[in-house]
Amino acid sequence: MPEKMLAIDILKQEGHPLRWAERERPVPKTGEVVLEVVATAVNRADLLQRMGRYPPPQGVTDVMGLEASGRVVALGEGVQGVALGDEVCALLAGGGYAQYVACPESQLLPCPSSLTLVEAAALPEAIFTAYLNLYLEGELAPGEVALVHAGASGVGTAALQICRALGNGAYATASGGKLSALAALGAVASFDRAKEDFVTWIKDQTGGRGADVILDVVGGRYLERNLAALAPGGRLVVIGLLGGATGQLALGRLLQRRLRIVGSVLRGRSVEEKQAIRDAIIEQVWPHVETGAIRPVIDCVLPMAEIEQAHTLLRENRTVGKVLLEVPAS
Repeated sequence: MPEKMLAIDILKQEGHPLRWAERERPVPKTGEVVLEVVATAVNRADLLQRMGRYPPPQGVTDVMGLEASGRVVALGEGVQGVALGDEVCALLAGGGYAQYVACPESQLLPCPSSLTLVEAAALPEAIFTAYLNLYLEGELAPGEVALVHAGASGVGTAALQICRALGNGAYATASGGKLSALAALGAVASFDRAKEDFVTWIKDQTGGRGADVILDVVGGRYLERNLAALAPGGRLVVIGLLGGATGQLALGRLLQRRLRIVGSVLRGRSVEEKQAIRDAIIEQVWPHVETGAIRPVIDCVLPMAEIEQAHTLLRENRTVGKVLLEVPAS
């Protein structure tokens, strides 16, 4: 008989309620490990998946949860870089809302000595997303500056700290009540998104140039203004569509100012692509995590029993940084 565990199920009923239900415990495939999960984190993708609008990639568990921290309890064939009992955090394609999760070895990060194992659950998705889209997709270079929308989000707080650690100036937008937190994370200046005209503001902040890279989760509603806010040769990296999936595209500005628009997702990338991102993070970012120069920004830590409250906090945009869920032991 397969071993069992508990995991969060999405019920196919009105409102898509959640429940803690029995599932088969995963068995590691070649190149994978199984973690006993200590904590996971809530991401906006979880809210979309819950409503049926962001299904997991083919072959991936339908259990939500895109990151987790825990201890290695099983090794698949070919795993050499970790040992049983190692404390790690992991980027997942799904499955974090459970007592156990299988994950490719190549998507593990060591739990930093400066953090508890629970705190480490706030790192993988935010750091992978921020570094990938600013430095690999956006090609943010020495001396260039970034504009980070939703600067108080999990990804935004990671992006600001990474820019500071790697020597790039970063500006941010956020709701007014969250702006005071951003300077401590490395924002050169921040702007209340309710005031709308961030274009004039970022141009004033940068001597008329604009931002070299914009990291955007808003999408359609910001498209025209994002293009206007870019410096010549600037890159707009779109990673979310909170403000709609369509917008007006000023092609003349795109040509004249040699601008680029990049669309980017992380979850559906291959294991090989994620390994390349992980390797770059280990080299460029993780030393700053180990020293504490980059730390997860955690809004709150809740028990898994309060998952509905965790989702509500994120849905209502009431958080600064990550909401974590502690997973009860098996």
